[in-house]
Amino acid sequence: MFRAFVEIRCEVLRAMAIEVLLSRSGSVADAIERLIRKNKTTFDAALYRFNNQRLARALLDARKRDIRIRLILDQNRFEESKATQELLESAKLAFRLVHGRQGPGSKMHHKFALLDNELVLTGSYNWTLASEEQNYENLLILRDPEHIKIYREEFEALWADGEDS
Repeated sequence: MFRAFVEIRCEVLRAMAIEVLLSRSGSVADAIERLIRKNKTTFDAALYRFNNQRLARALLDARKRDIRIRLILDQNRFEESKATQELLESAKLAFRLVHGRQGPGSKMHHKFALLDNELVLTGSYNWTLASEEQNYENLLILRDPEHIKIYREEFEALWADGEDS
């Protein structure tokens, strides 16, 4: 009986390690916003595009709760997007700009966020209104410590390479 319980519990834990959200099934921004509201200490994200006012407000609310927020953005997209520049200027969120591996002209194309070193959000979803309202997008929620460690190392390397805003 105990062995069956342990096997079932292991299956449940494995099933909880990854959650898949598809925009066809509902609002990805709703899910991100709910997770940000549960955020306790840190929020770090590497985002290719970011101009969703709703998600920016969620981050502002988190900052008011003393959540440390750091963003890494693609330098090319940032320079091309007045909306992103205005959003980040008004929000006063800490961010750094990064090019891709080949320097100017190449992309920092990541789309991931680390919340409290407890979970990672990643997938095709850009933090834009178009991604929310027009595109087919996906978001994976990863809770496995090994996955979190890999994304944490990538974030810290990008942060160290980034140019202060």
